[in-house]
Amino acid sequence: MIIKNGFVIDPMTKTQGESDIRIEGGLIKEIGQLTPTDGEEIIDASGKIVAPGLIDTHIHFRDPGFTHKEDLHTGSLSAAKGGFTSVICMANTKPVVDSVETLTDILERAKAEDINIYQVGSVTYGLKGKEMTDFEALAAAGAAGFTDDGIPIMDATLCYKAMERAAALDLPISLHEEDPAFIAQNGINHGIASEHYGIEGSPSIAEESMVARDCLLALRSGAHTVIQHISSGNSVALVRNAKAMGANIHAEATPHHFTLTDEAVIKHGSLAKMNPPLRTEWDRMQIIEGLKDGTIDLIATDHAPHTAEEKAADPMWAAPSGITGLETALGLAIKSLVEPGHMTMMQMLEKMTSNPAALYKLPGGSIAAGKPADIVIFDPEEEWIVEEFASRSTNTPFTGESLPGKIEYTICGGKVIYRG
Repeated sequence: MIIKNGFVIDPMTKTQGESDIRIEGGLIKEIGQLTPTDGEEIIDASGKIVAPGLIDTHIHFRDPGFTHKEDLHTGSLSAAKGGFTSVICMANTKPVVDSVETLTDILERAKAEDINIYQVGSVTYGLKGKEMTDFEALAAAGAAGFTDDGIPIMDATLCYKAMERAAALDLPISLHEEDPAFIAQNGINHGIASEHYGIEGSPSIAEESMVARDCLLALRSGAHTVIQHISSGNSVALVRNAKAMGANIHAEATPHHFTLTDEAVIKHGSLAKMNPPLRTEWDRMQIIEGLKDGTIDLIATDHAPHTAEEKAADPMWAAPSGITGLETALGLAIKSLVEPGHMTMMQMLEKMTSNPAALYKLPGGSIAAGKPADIVIFDPEEEWIVEEFASRSTNTPFTGESLPGKIEYTICGGKVIYRG
């Protein structure tokens, strides 16, 4: 296969320009001004951006245990449609990924899919926050890292010891930062949205207090620590300070947190209910500042499928939190970050490709000879309507919106797995 005339962006080497790419045996063979040979499939990428396949460090495929919402196959189709060639699945399945048996089952079944599916193990057995799992055995079986995502680790000593074990294995540990002691109803910010519904909701201090603790634990432990789906401007400042102090700390921002505010919960109800919640315009802009200055080094979707029936719960705050995100992430990042001039396309793509690859030591994330032919081709200016989903679930407030960045091709391992 040869990709002709595309504008190639490689965030790993900070290079960009019009070039051709030859793909052979699932790998990128050469880059330059190339002449097609007999039998080569030609993809004309004129006027399009050719970038490394997107990498999402935080998704939920709900498999095993909740496959009525999503499974490995539908999740993979959703990822491919969104331009993602590699994803890292969270451990809050049923059973929880706290054993080698469950981890191995997922990784073996994942081999049948067209994208690269990685899996983390849980920090504690059953996500109960009491007893640490066998990190060494899970790592040996292929765990990409560790997290109890969805549930905070309240025991600070246990959290610190988990960081030490993750550091010894040189694997990331990712943390869900919400202290339930501060939260009356989760998923809705304490502010205009909670006032609208006549409830207390979830104040930002629930996140900030945990982030402050774990920044210090990260500094002391040396572990590569990921603050997941950051939602508070104060949390961004805490991470910035911890990085300045020398902590190996990272932070994720989701497209919904840098695009929407808590006003969306008033407009869209449970479709905009998520943990941590959408917060104020000030928080949104501080997240964007954190992305701009490198405090936040990962854009991750927290793709969280739920059924329409679950999201229709009454009262709305009883509905499960989370939205689907794989198919809208690139468009939202272009619309909210690149088009307003906050970031260049290179800077935005870095947080969706090379940075995740570097943190998790994944083979993708770059367009270079010898690298896997994991590639996304998209038109940054062509608008498309959010209306049809490859995911099994459709819980998103972005349905019906027009977004830029129409994806033309997703290629994984040299195979075209999505055509727009």
